Amino acid sequence: MQVNPWALTSVGLVIVVTYYLGRRTSRFARSTHDFLVARRTVRSRRNAAAISGEYISAASFLGVAGLVLKEGADALWFPIGFTAGYLALMLFVAAPLRRSGAYTLPDFLEARLGSASLRTFSTWFVVFIGILYMLPQLQGAGLALKTIMPAPAWVGSVLVTVVVAINVMGGGMRAITLVQAFQYWLKLFALAVPTFVLCVVFFGSGGSGSAGSLGQQPPPRFTDDTTVSIETDVVLHVDRPTLVRVDDEETVWLPGTDYPVGTGTELFFAEDARVPVVADGALTNESWLRPTKDSTDLLSTYSLMFALFLGTMGLPHVLVRFYTNPDGKAARRTTVQVLLLLGLFYLFPVMIGALSRMYVPELLVTGNTDAAVLQVPSAMVPGVFGQILVAITAAGAFAAFLATASGLLVSVSGVIATDLLGGKVRDFRVATIVVAAIPAGLAVLLPIDDLSLTVGMSFALAASTFCPLLVLGIWWRKLTWLGAMAGMSVGGGLVLTAVVLGAISARTGGWAPWFIEQPALITVPAAFLFTIVVSLGTARRVPDDVNAVMLRLHAPDPLGFMRDRAVARFGKAEERVRTGKGRHRK
Repeated sequence: MQVNPWALTSVGLVIVVTYYLGRRTSRFARSTHDFLVARRTVRSRRNAAAISGEYISAASFLGVAGLVLKEGADALWFPIGFTAGYLALMLFVAAPLRRSGAYTLPDFLEARLGSASLRTFSTWFVVFIGILYMLPQLQGAGLALKTIMPAPAWVGSVLVTVVVAINVMGGGMRAITLVQAFQYWLKLFALAVPTFVLCVVFFGSGGSGSAGSLGQQPPPRFTDDTTVSIETDVVLHVDRPTLVRVDDEETVWLPGTDYPVGTGTELFFAEDARVPVVADGALTNESWLRPTKDSTDLLSTYSLMFALFLGTMGLPHVLVRFYTNPDGKAARRTTVQVLLLLGLFYLFPVMIGALSRMYVPELLVTGNTDAAVLQVPSAMVPGVFGQILVAITAAGAFAAFLATASGLLVSVSGVIATDLLGGKVRDFRVATIVVAAIPAGLAVLLPIDDLSLTVGMSFALAASTFCPLLVLGIWWRKLTWLGAMAGMSVGGGLVLTAVVLGAISARTGGWAPWFIEQPALITVPAAFLFTIVVSLGTARRVPDDVNAVMLRLHAPDPLGFMRDRAVARFGKAEERVRTGKGRHRK
């Protein structure tokens, strides 16, 4: 494999700029306000860019295009769900959550329900969701670096972990706000420019790729004699008898049969041979262009939509950014702007996914479809100019990994420092090291799956645990801490059970039904039901100050009922005095 010097340079520049911006904005970070909520002075425009930068993760930058390449129309629900989740967040959660004055999600639950036990219990779910979500970011970094240079995947994972941990330890939320805002615009540029160039090339070639047109019903074809190296175990399908040379043995693959191919196998295909497709992909272009009509697939799709739409409001690293707004009105305005920024961004990975099916069909064989964004530019535009386009997309990919991993690390480390440790700046930094090390180790040890599917399970867990607590805690007076704990236990327990069963199924023949692979359609209603039933059965446990808390959550900001909760610990007294020096840039 040839090294792309342009891509390596662009990735290096992104890392250097990320470190510089984080270092520059962390000089005055000394107190709770700085490390957890950036002193609550982030204006809506910058916060919207920072949220978008944080939210556009590996699943968005690489995974969406990869799923469109593989599944076609059925994959469009991912960008729709990723964006639409902020509509629910804006309508039901954003402004009241900011008016609560909380620092973290467990802090809000304690303020609303008055239970230290619930706070501790919810802390562990925040930690698990954060680690589960951070894992695909680090795996994506390894995949990206491996695509542009002959390096093992763990190098990219470790590199991102180190850079992010240094920035977060330096200044927490204050250090990463400007970084994430910058990285959103970098990611938008890194996808928009190559997409426009590739579309010009596509239409200039007559609207047909090297592997054929999407209007053709059969699958794409190989334009030359092609050898494909399999790097992860896959199961392949063909739509017609296809001559394949597996290592040194020729064989004919027949339709309707599963063909497992192990890691390290080399497959040879002659010119004009039809491209086999991994078992969970659309086999023909006709099925790729049309949504599924199978009832099981429809239920799975509805469950996915449910998880994405409701899971956004339960993601700790998303919610923590709304605590940085000055007031509830600014939080709601921020959410509207996020909807616009995300809607603009998601136009581009969908287009790249469609182009990938026509120009890099070999990814359908290897199953490495998440690399489409990084491979299609050089496939469509050979030479130095193609390498420059790859360099631009690689820079955006690393910005995605850095931004999302930074937000996750801040949110989880803040929760651990304030809820499980002593609450000092030293504890925050210790938590940062531990939280960064766990997903980094997992990224090195575990195989890379579809990044969007891994993130989808994180959304299902968030939708089944924190979404019911936020909606009911903000809008229903009769919620009790026992009901909240019961609902979280049931919803989270069912999702974690599905994760375990899904992992076993993947290694024992893929027997799991749709509700194991996409459980939100069952787990979210179950969580709501148990929360409501147990709360009604423990009505005497409704907090005495519920009326005062609900007034604070819903009263308009000018009335002045909002009060930020005090965290007396977390830093020495003289450090808190010095926070008046320096002014956070708005």
